[in-house]
Amino acid sequence: MAPSDSKRSFVAAALLLKLTTAYLADDGTVVIPGAASYNGLNLVPQMGWDNWNAFGCSVNESLLLDTAQAMVDYGLRDLGYNYVILDDCWSIGRNASGYQVPDPVTFPNGMKYIADHLHSMGLKFGMYSSAGVFTCGKRPGSLGYETQDAEFFAANGVDYLKYDNCFNQGQSGTPKLSFDRYNVMSQALNATGRPIVYSLCNWGNDDPYDWAYTISNAGRMSGDIYDSFNRPDDRCPCTVNPCNWPGFHCSVLNILNKMAPIQSRTMSGYFNDMDMLEVGNGGQTDNEYVTHFSMWAMMSSPLLMGTDVVGLSPANLAIYSNPAVIALNQDPSAAAGSRIWRHECNDTDQYGQCEQSLWVRSLKNGDTVIALINGANSTQTMNASLSDIFLDARTAGTSKPAAQLEETWDVYDLWANRMSNEEAATILARNSTTPAVITANSTSTTRYNTTAMSYADGLKANATALFGKKVGSVPAHGTWTASIPRHSTG
Repeated sequence: MAPSDSKRSFVAAALLLKLTTAYLADDGTVVIPGAASYNGLNLVPQMGWDNWNAFGCSVNESLLLDTAQAMVDYGLRDLGYNYVILDDCWSIGRNASGYQVPDPVTFPNGMKYIADHLHSMGLKFGMYSSAGVFTCGKRPGSLGYETQDAEFFAANGVDYLKYDNCFNQGQSGTPKLSFDRYNVMSQALNATGRPIVYSLCNWGNDDPYDWAYTISNAGRMSGDIYDSFNRPDDRCPCTVNPCNWPGFHCSVLNILNKMAPIQSRTMSGYFNDMDMLEVGNGGQTDNEYVTHFSMWAMMSSPLLMGTDVVGLSPANLAIYSNPAVIALNQDPSAAAGSRIWRHECNDTDQYGQCEQSLWVRSLKNGDTVIALINGANSTQTMNASLSDIFLDARTAGTSKPAAQLEETWDVYDLWANRMSNEEAATILARNSTTPAVITANSTSTTRYNTTAMSYADGLKANATALFGKKVGSVPAHGTWTASIPRHSTG
């Protein structure tokens, strides 16, 4: 979106927030101004790339621009990955007026240069700071300098702020303390007049899922992820939310299971951020990465690649490029899945872990998504009955039985049309004879262009790439049975 258009959109949203009267939308739903998004932004989860997990402080201008070019060339931008986020370690201090000074060695042309370059590529620019006196990398934090930093971000064309929690001077410990501290930056960003998505990174500390939706567009709900599927780590002591000490080094299943009690706190305009995607960093198997990506999508977590995009393997590009799974993440329902059951089991892996679970989510068009997760150490036959899948409808307290139980349901596998490694390798080779960019009327089952047709419109139009492949059906009162490989989902 061009800057001028973005500004008009922000102004319209700001005016709507001042209205107090609810109204009916074209589809008949009731709209209460200000209830969907505090600033009118981020109505579906944000997508993009953040440098931290793969590069940490080893970041510079070339890394950002080379990654951006790869995102365009590999078709990732057109799939919806449109934010390029510069994380920590970009500032060397403040000038006499209190404004941040970018590192002149790693960013010789400044931040506006990067923003302009990204905008010219159809991408958006994100930056980072912390609601503390220092960032986590011990660079200048924004606590006490919120106005100057918000003005700096706006003046440099920034579209997104990741806002951390390090060195917060003890201004945490209760939801009110954290709310007040993070709200200062929220108000400062709004005062600039520039539309900036505001994403909190306070690790789930002080339960942001209970208060952050009125001041931000996303909030971390757990300590930092690390590239492990299910290995327990004492540095991530909590296994459920609410959590008094979120820690870090949290595995994929640890974070996923902490979403179970708070899934209702995910909504359009505010998403529970399960942290960056580790796909491509080498610590998990292909099945584990498929499960990781699938469940982040199902839970409406932001999909932020946290790997070396330029150096992606064909297999990992194929995971990031699955349009059917991305469409689930970008569904207008903007909801998160519910865990229906979770069982421990005896077929433990090298970490002594074994669990199986069923997750369910309803989509805007009336479809239902299920995920059977096999955390056992070998392939298992798993079952999902309609009675379990439609538990909420069955136990809603209505006088009539759940109609869903009386219907026959067709089953589609969202991974059945996964891009082959051969096709992915051709894209990675930037072969001009098989471009990654495709048109809205494409019949491809493996690629999609959301800049030509949104996911919402594609789902309405039954776009081939967004529905996977039909693999069976479940009769009324029936059960779906599937053979699920080790540490995989189906």
